[in-house]
Amino acid sequence: MNPAPKKLHIPVEHTTLANGLRVVASPDRSAPVVTVGVYYQIGFRLEPRGRSGFAHLFEHMMFQGSENAGKMEHIRLVNSSGGLLNGTTNYDITNYFEAVPSNALERVLWLEADRMRALKVDDENLRNQRDVVKEEVRVNVMNQPYGGFPWLDLPPVAFRNWPNAHNFYGDFADLDAATLADVQSFFRTYYAPNNAVLLMLGDFEPAEAFSLAKRYFEDIPAGALPPRADVTEPPQTEERRGVVDEKLGPLPAIAIGYTLPPRETPDWYAAAILERVLHGGRAGRVYRKLVLEEQIAVDADGSADVFDTNGPTQMVTRIFHKPEFTSEGTVAVYDEIIEELQQKGIALEELDPVKVKFRSDYYSMLEGGMGSYMPRFGLMHYLACFTLFDGDPNRVNTILDGFLAVTPEQVQSVAKKYLLPRNRAVLVRRPVNLGGVQ
Repeated sequence: MNPAPKKLHIPVEHTTLANGLRVVASPDRSAPVVTVGVYYQIGFRLEPRGRSGFAHLFEHMMFQGSENAGKMEHIRLVNSSGGLLNGTTNYDITNYFEAVPSNALERVLWLEADRMRALKVDDENLRNQRDVVKEEVRVNVMNQPYGGFPWLDLPPVAFRNWPNAHNFYGDFADLDAATLADVQSFFRTYYAPNNAVLLMLGDFEPAEAFSLAKRYFEDIPAGALPPRADVTEPPQTEERRGVVDEKLGPLPAIAIGYTLPPRETPDWYAAAILERVLHGGRAGRVYRKLVLEEQIAVDADGSADVFDTNGPTQMVTRIFHKPEFTSEGTVAVYDEIIEELQQKGIALEELDPVKVKFRSDYYSMLEGGMGSYMPRFGLMHYLACFTLFDGDPNRVNTILDGFLAVTPEQVQSVAKKYLLPRNRAVLVRRPVNLGGVQ
């Protein structure tokens, strides 16, 4: 019998400044590098109605200069320190992060504080970054095979509440209608210190890091936060379907999304393991059935946003099937996979390796993430999410316990409870050269 895996003991210290900014530190003296992140609790689904695309627009605006660091100066100073930087927009957060030699920690904290305090929001920056965002949509979505599939295509089919269902990249009409006053108001509302968490990871003494954080951030005024966006969904009572034309790709594609249980519930843990049973690479049941055995699909995979979402989310299966098979027929075979799991359950011999792989993937994310080019990105990301969503960054050391304790009976129960047609949305991406709805 294999011994139980050792518990994680990642050092985590945290505090809250007088202005409400949460600060999390995780020292690691193994290499002379520090990673700094600032995560704001504003993402795609939290942006206000009529301001679609603002969360992503602001990811770009935040690199356009601040009161004491001119345009491109933030990037230049980080790069000249031997560092890397980036930012991303997600469903519930927008983040900014840098990895630099440890002697540049203070410089990075000064830069992040300066743009949190006084971002340069002017007409010129608004015009050029709005054009950059629109061009990004054209390049990454409109002119790419399967662009936006399924993360842009599926939500409008799956959800009924605007925050969850709207165009996350932003309608061009909303972006074009944005005034300078609108953008300045958005910054004051969502980019306040009491709507953020500052993270520092790597080669430093925690006491010194907290002192620097207090020096540069604590005098930034707290903001009057808006009411939390209502992201709840009305009960779903029937299957939802949608069709999107695929103008460039040659294969029909299908996305099937089941709405998952709420975060931190017992069913949530079991559903995450269930997702890996279905989508665990070539060993997953979906790939094995559709690609290897039936040879209906040329590729099939799936995923679920488990750790870094704080609202309704889905387990999504993506299938690219051969043109000689219909979408309806492909979904019917997929349903056989679900029905077998519901009726026969899963043996412990199949479940145990799935949980081992889940744990391995979690460790790999903590050690790398972001393509592993950004040191400690995964650890930083999870610490931020556990702080903002759960109020406890130390969850990074304990959250695995709930997933590893899942039993075969729980997996089968969750499959019966949630993997139902009335709890799913099915999107067909139809190549226009095939004609007709498949």
